[in-house]
Amino acid sequence: MIAEFRILKLTSMKFLCSIWCILILLGCQQFSSEATNQDIEQSVGNKKEEIINSIQAIMLRQENAWNEGNLDQFMIGYWESDSLTFIGKSGLNYGWKNTLLNYKKSYPSVKDMGTLSFDNLSLEVLSEDVALVIGKWRLNRDKIGDTLQGHYSLVWKRIKNKWVIVSDHSS
Repeated sequence: MIAEFRILKLTSMKFLCSIWCILILLGCQQFSSEATNQDIEQSVGNKKEEIINSIQAIMLRQENAWNEGNLDQFMIGYWESDSLTFIGKSGLNYGWKNTLLNYKKSYPSVKDMGTLSFDNLSLEVLSEDVALVIGKWRLNRDKIGDTLQGHYSLVWKRIKNKWVIVSDHSS
């Protein structure tokens, strides 16, 4: 009984210490966030508009590729890596190839693909190499007689001097 109490007490102390460390780290992060935001603004500076334009141009090319029925060209906006994450109606999926296969399975024909449009609600440059895009997508499928729509959040990253989506959460 005494041994069980000591184990419970030790486990509780470790847990409390872990929580305490997390709270301290969060406090430090909050304290430094104002300086960090100013640093980001200064480091991005004139590049912000260039970054936004680059990402918007890629999304327009994706939209056009989709509307032409070309999923392979549409996927050029994504990071060609097994580490790409895509969260959709079927949950979390990893990898560029898996994402392309899922698109091809869900949209086997041009008729199924319909006409896609993006409406970016927010495009926030987080650093010189990372951006977050939040928006709405709409898929008009006149040949089938329905319209699908939802929202997305896209994490963009500049990798080898090329902007790509590294994480897509679409619902």
